[in-house]
Amino acid sequence: MNEPTRSRPYWPDALESLKDATTGLKPWNWAVQRLETSHNYWIATTRPNSRPHLMLVWGIWWENALWFSTGARTRKAKNIAVSPHCVIATEKADEAVILEGIAEKVADRSVSKQIVEIYNRKYGGDLRPLLDKSNSFVFRVQPQIVFAQDEHADNFMEAVTRWTVS
Repeated sequence: MNEPTRSRPYWPDALESLKDATTGLKPWNWAVQRLETSHNYWIATTRPNSRPHLMLVWGIWWENALWFSTGARTRKAKNIAVSPHCVIATEKADEAVILEGIAEKVADRSVSKQIVEIYNRKYGGDLRPLLDKSNSFVFRVQPQIVFAQDEHADNFMEAVTRWTVS
């Protein structure tokens, strides 16, 4: 993946006052660091009746995508089967990274085995028996658009960043 294109998000009420379009924007590695180290991730999906659904998952940032698993009968898995568009956010709202993308079920068992090994290193224990018993799916979410907000930046408004992934 090429480095995503960095810009300001659409925020007309706040960003009109900024003179320079690039001052203070966060670098892509800032977002990647938070995607890699977040323990929990919020995932928003859409129910078949168009109502939103928000839930926590464990996941990993690997090969420029967010990977997570969930049981085949969970609400989020059912939602993704109908509409794979989702939004995933890191757990810390004061240094938030929010990605919009499409969840794809991973069919390749060799990739799933690699994911389990990375999960196990990150979270401890052995995830494989849980995945096997629950008939779980592994999903890959390739980001399309990523947003960052850093409340600790010298200028919060300047630090709000949007990346477009090609």
